Amino acid sequence: RCVETNREIYLNIGIKASTLTGGLKYALATGNWGEQKKAASAKAGVSQVLSRYTFASSLSHLRRTNTPIGRDGKIAKPRQLHNTHWGLVCPAETPEGQACGLVKNLALMCYITVGTPAEPIVDFMIQRNMEVLEEFEPQVTPNATKVFVNGVWVGIHRDPS
Repeated sequence: RCVETNREIYLNIGIKASTLTGGLKYALATGNWGEQKKAASAKAGVSQVLSRYTFASSLSHLRRTNTPIGRDGKIAKPRQLHNTHWGLVCPAETPEGQACGLVKNLALMCYITVGTPAEPIVDFMIQRNMEVLEEFEPQVTPNATKVFVNGVWVGIHRDPS
């Protein structure tokens, strides 16, 4: 309902489906997201056509990351791999030329998930006899199994079997 006139609003009269469909088709076809009339202010390269030459090339294309800086810059730091990229980014697979090092590919065995809160998992493990790290005494049970949740050491278990 409209607040000022207290009448119902019909979206199909105000917005044409063909306008939305045409804009979406244009953006997916060209990769330029924004107004068609203002192509200079549009974001370029947001969408790309998936290359399906081989299965390996399509996997590589899906796992590609792009550093959003100019290709003509001579700064070496953004083109190099950081120490934290170990096991996540493939050190060998990068294009030649101006995009060298700016376009990186995830390693083949790299698996990225959405972060989840650790509290429910820790509570579940405590119910199954996990000892919280703050209460652990290493002199009593030096061979206890460490329990990690999201890469953080949260406790130990004396008999994990």
